[in-house]
Amino acid sequence: MTRPAAPTPRVILASQSPRRRDLLTMLRIPHEVRPADVDESVWPGEAPVPHCERLARAKAARLSAADPEAVVVAADTIVVVDGDILGKPRDRAEAEAMVARLAGRTHTVHTAVAVAHRGRTAAGVETVAVTFRPLTAAQVAAYVDTGEPMDKAGAYGIQGYGAVIVERIDGDFFAVMGLPLGRMVGLLAELGVAYPFGALALDASAASREGA
Repeated sequence: MTRPAAPTPRVILASQSPRRRDLLTMLRIPHEVRPADVDESVWPGEAPVPHCERLARAKAARLSAADPEAVVVAADTIVVVDGDILGKPRDRAEAEAMVARLAGRTHTVHTAVAVAHRGRTAAGVETVAVTFRPLTAAQVAAYVDTGEPMDKAGAYGIQGYGAVIVERIDGDFFAVMGLPLGRMVGLLAELGVAYPFGALALDASAASREGA
């Protein structure tokens, strides 16, 4: 006897990042994009890991409150070097300064992912060490000329031109892109949402256990 197909929830990506959208598309997870507008300022004394997890949770909560039946996926990525959080550069000069600061050194990328569904939220942070190749001032300027750094934390993207300035990474490549897929799938499972290598599906047995 054929088992009925598990219901497929609507998925909302709480981000306008084309990289995160590409990653969900790669997994063949249909989704809609609804960026969450939250204040991304760092609180006084706030450490990097709690900071990015707080933002991911806030983005998920903002959209899930209005649409609790949807599965909301939110994320936040920060680049940290010398204890400083490097956000998106405000202008070309800041982009060059960021890339030059990272050149020839190892820095840390923290990406938090939060998923929300039916009033519940699960979140976690993936931490990756990234090492840049040494770069001359001319190479830094040429990379910034591509325009790629301007909308990215730390002023680089590992999936684009930035791939040639990265010497190595220790950790989840997809976390550096902005969405740690393995961790995301694990968090979804905590909420009773399965990923059977295709569109997400609600786990009926998990839902029944939750209501018991």
